[in-house]
Amino acid sequence: MGDSDREDYKIQEFDTDTQNLLKTALKDPGKVDLEKVSNVIVEQSLRDATFSKEAGRMCYTIIQAESKQTGRSIFRSGLLNRLQIEYRNREEIRARSVQEWVCYVSFICNVFDYLRVNNMPMLALVNPVYDCLFELAQPDSLTRDEEVDCLVVQLHRVGEQLENMNAQRMDDLFFLLRDSFLLESRLSSLAQLLLLEMIEFRAAGWKTTDAAHKYYYSEMPD
Repeated sequence: MGDSDREDYKIQEFDTDTQNLLKTALKDPGKVDLEKVSNVIVEQSLRDATFSKEAGRMCYTIIQAESKQTGRSIFRSGLLNRLQIEYRNREEIRARSVQEWVCYVSFICNVFDYLRVNNMPMLALVNPVYDCLFELAQPDSLTRDEEVDCLVVQLHRVGEQLENMNAQRMDDLFFLLRDSFLLESRLSSLAQLLLLEMIEFRAAGWKTTDAAHKYYYSEMPD
């Protein structure tokens, strides 16, 4: 984490001025408007599925650079404020665009995965991340393969961390997934396969056995 060179290929999607803004933020954050930087990263994350899955590393790099250079946390505050705004508007986001909604969930989970306070996940993000995952686990969402895929990918990424922070909510989430797997008749074959894989993944201690990997990934469509 924190290698700004690994972010350069992500930055190429922006115009020249924004590229320069982000490159400076990654290396010399005291020289740029960090609230503007946080807005740029969030807005791009809502538009670009690939960027949303990796932008947490960029955020981590900027936070580390700002802390080392100035001892302040302007960027982190701006980022969390913007995430909170989008979180409050999440129903509108999903109604407007499922793709944008999936990007938002990917981004907030990615930020949760990377950002730490005293080497622990950020407590302020635990319930918002859980709330997003619960919404992906609702019957209506489970009929959309892109939302099921997002749910499973994020649980693979941050499920164990979330359970360590609040085990009861993870139990409740998996009760919901189990009931949907057993009772929801509208699930596609792919959704059923992904949910079963996820249920077994958690039951195995958030690990995939060789046998399970061979079975599930041989069943996945190319």
